[in-house]
Amino acid sequence: MYNMLKHAHSGIRWILLILLIYAVFNAYTKWKGNNAYQEKDQKLNLFTFIATHVQLLLGLGLYFMSPKVQFTGEVMKSAVGRFYTVEHLSLMLIAVILITVGNIKSKKMAEDGRKFKTVFTYFAIALLLILISIPWPFRAALGGSWF
Repeated sequence: MYNMLKHAHSGIRWILLILLIYAVFNAYTKWKGNNAYQEKDQKLNLFTFIATHVQLLLGLGLYFMSPKVQFTGEVMKSAVGRFYTVEHLSLMLIAVILITVGNIKSKKMAEDGRKFKTVFTYFAIALLLILISIPWPFRAALGGSWF
């Protein structure tokens, strides 16, 4: 079960990153181009929102199963334990909250330019947090991989 969740969480990461990068790019270009907010823009934000929450649920399942997560007082002494127990979880939760708030706020706005600016701002900050929080392979001590 653990390996299945780990592979799903790692694979869906790429779907989420592609959707999030596209949503940020889309919001920025349409905000600066004074374009009208269309249904396809809302669908893109919704799919990004859904992928984010699926990733959150998989991640929470992993959090309580992973041998890398430690619930002892010694966790802060280990870089790997601290990353998976505290840093990864905290930054990813903040990113999920930002995507959720950005999506909800944009739906409630009447002006198209403000919708795009809101999505761009919240989603871009979330993207930055996610990129910082992923255990990439070049962060060898964390044991990350490309998939």
